[in-house]
Amino acid sequence: MTLHHIRLELAREADAPHGDPGDGYDLVMTLDEHSRLDAPALLAAPERTRVRRFRDGETLAVGQLTRGADGRWVLDFPGEDADAVGFRLESERFVPGEYVSLAEPGGPMRPYRVALVQPLDRT
Repeated sequence: MTLHHIRLELAREADAPHGDPGDGYDLVMTLDEHSRLDAPALLAAPERTRVRRFRDGETLAVGQLTRGADGRWVLDFPGEDADAVGFRLESERFVPGEYVSLAEPGGPMRPYRVALVQPLDRT
């Protein structure tokens, strides 16, 4: 199983017509051979995942990727109200230039562009 560093940056939307590379998430997780979230590996070793929420060069929260009771993938930030829920994360391809959608509690779905995918290690 190979861990990957994946950087998601806010894509173009009404409030950010050019997107915002300073607003996003860094994920450390495993991907399968099709560059999709490797659900069996993540469920077997959730402690290996990491999620960092950043804005304007500052780390806002650090947590893990978990699977919610409803089956959706959650960017879980313990002690924070800023958990984000992924929209169909399991079927998305994590390759540069692709888009994924995330929503914070009570907020709308927002598009994020995959800006970086980099292998970290081989285990």
